[in-house]
Amino acid sequence: MGLPIKRGIEAIPGGMVIVPLTLGALIATFAPGAGAFFGSFTGALFTGALPILAVFYVCMGATIPFETLPQVAGKGGVLLAAKVSLGVLAALIVGHFLGTEPVKTGLLAGLSTLAVVAAINDTNGGLYMALMGRYGRPQDIAAYSVMSLESGPFITMVTLGGLFVFPWQTLLGAILPLLAGMLLGNLDRDMREFLGKAAPALIPFFAFAIGAGLNLTNVWRAGLLGLALGVVVLVISCTVMFLADRISGGKGVAGLAASATAGNAAAVPALVAAANPVYAEAAPYATVLVAASVVVTMLTVPLITAWWAKKIGAENKTLHGRA
Repeated sequence: MGLPIKRGIEAIPGGMVIVPLTLGALIATFAPGAGAFFGSFTGALFTGALPILAVFYVCMGATIPFETLPQVAGKGGVLLAAKVSLGVLAALIVGHFLGTEPVKTGLLAGLSTLAVVAAINDTNGGLYMALMGRYGRPQDIAAYSVMSLESGPFITMVTLGGLFVFPWQTLLGAILPLLAGMLLGNLDRDMREFLGKAAPALIPFFAFAIGAGLNLTNVWRAGLLGLALGVVVLVISCTVMFLADRISGGKGVAGLAASATAGNAAAVPALVAAANPVYAEAAPYATVLVAASVVVTMLTVPLITAWWAKKIGAENKTLHGRA
């Protein structure tokens, strides 16, 4: 007698993302050395988000016809512009009141322009692609190849007034798996079908790996201020990105999915401070606050995205075998 495991997971909003992600986060929080302890293939599951995402990108690329490339560039460009504009606006408003130093005393002690901008600027690409794999179109997933420009410290550095060169190799490396998949899928329909069917099965695996890098104690360390920052970032990002997606002709699902703070955003304050010492005092506090924003947004964005997708009847039927 079989157990309805898959059906049970899918009964939870965003279950194929949120369940493995939460499982990974719980293990990382209460047994942080589990991956290193077992090592080998088991250990690789805890740290293998990027390789799995690379394969996922090849599979997704195979399902994208060349003629839809303008849609990919348009969607990615709009979402990138919205996220960057939001970061710039936050820098201008918060920077006007706080400057470069953190708040010294009171309920907002530790809050800084650096913390707010870092929490807003960096989209969680893995989570976005997992949610789009479930509720979006292949073109929506491919749009992240454009949005990946704002991953890491680059856009935050530019937003805060720096002039840095973004390495072209990194840009090219971000889209090569997608291009390889597109080439294979457009040259051979059998390859498109073969690779396209593999994409959904990869989602829970890289969702688990993403969650394994998420320590839930960061919310506790950051306290109410960290929790509040996460909620504020969630509300503002969801609102702005949702509207940007709708303006670009989408249904809002991609915009909501792009609202979570990336896990590597917690490392951005230290990188910014290393490049510009004026932020050195704010960086330690900002790191903790951004880490809290990561946890809050990563656990809530899948639920919000799944709720909206269900409300409007959006689901990637091609990837899930339905006509």
